[in-house]
Parts: sequence; C-alpha cells; structure tokens
Amino acid sequence: MMTRLSLTLPLCSALALGACTDPANLNPDANYTQQGAIMGGVLGAATGLATAENDKDRGRNALLGAAIGAGAGAIAGNRMDQQAAALRQSISNQNIQISQQGDTLVVTMPQDILFDVDSTEVRGAVRGDLAALAANLNQYPNTSAQIVGHTDNTGDAAYNQDLSVRRAQAVAAILSANGVAQYRMSATGRGEDAPVASNLTAEGRAQNRRVDILISPSA
Repeated sequence: MMTRLSLTLPLCSALALGACTDPANLNPDANYTQQGAIMGGVLGAATGLATAENDKDRGRNALLGAAIGAGAGAIAGNRMDQQAAALRQSISNQNIQISQQGDTLVVTMPQDILFDVDSTEVRGAVRGDLAALAANLNQYPNTSAQIVGHTDNTGDAAYNQDLSVRRAQAVAAILSANGVAQYRMSATGRGEDAPVASNLTAEGRAQNRRVDILISPSA
C-alpha cells in the first residue's frame, strides 16, 4: 500500500491538471486538448502499472505510460478542438447549439427549425447548415456521428418514439447525400425519454423537440 501511494503522489504531480481524478469528473468547460491529455495520462499510467512485472518497474512504467498517453490524448483532443472551431465558423443558424460533453461534440438542432409539425421532411432553410456539417465531417474523417431524435411528451409515446427515429434518419440521409459515409453514422430515436427541460411549459417542450448530432473520435 505504501509503495503504491509513494508512486501515485509524484504521478499526480507530473500530470498537473488533475489526472488522478476520475475522467468522468473532468471539467466540462475544458477544451478537448486538455481533456485528451488528462484522460490519456490517466489511462497510460494505469496501463503502465498493470504491465509492470515487479514493484521496481511500477513507477517507471506508470510515468512512461502517463507521458505517452498524455501526448497521444492531447493530439487527438487538438483535432477535436480544430473540428469544433471549424464547425462553429461554418454554421450560420444561431439557433443551432454546439457544445462539449466530455470528448464528444454535441450539435443540437431544435425541431422547430428542422421540421414542420408532425413532419419528417427537413426544411429547406436548414439544409445549408446540414451541408456545412457534412463538409466538416468529411474534413475530419477520424470521427463518427450519432444522430439522435427527441420529442416532447405530447401525444402517444409510441408514436413519438417512431417519429423521433424517422426524423433522425431524415437528417442522416441529408448528411449522406452530402458525402458522409453511412458507416460513420448511426440514426436512433429516444422519443420523449431524454428531456433536457420540463415538459410542463411550452418553452421546455420546445427545447425537448430536437435532433442531437453527437460527434466523437472513431474507435
């Protein structure tokens, strides 16, 4: 126990940015480069410890693994930072939100700009932004996109689930028509099961009616 503690303390200092914390608790406002370095350092250190054959090698392997992992994570994170910046420059509709959740870039498109009521036909006004999103995905081919449809809780739950799937598929079809390979995308629906606001108000229901595009590094 004391040996592991004595090795863990200098390792935490070397990683500096809190690499000894759980990656799930990383600062959501940190950029991808920083988070990639932290998570890579944590995983690299853990791998180094796991592969050490004896106590003598643990400290060396942990530090080496942390350094290699942090470097690789920072490189991957920097690519995500570049992709996020490029996407923000190319999207013109100010109602489209671009945010960060861990190592995932989340593009939230309100239903009211995408579809008419009870429709799965994507409106012409937003097709240019979807084309810009497709161009961004093509520019950064080492990422994948999960398209997820959401509704409010108005009406039948089973119908809302089906509608959310068909809307996600409609968005995916436009991205595909603009050159994004289908193997890089998935289209699913959550119906009314994943609200981001209260369904008790009109404003909350409007926020819940959306399509999220989750962009993450490819496995």
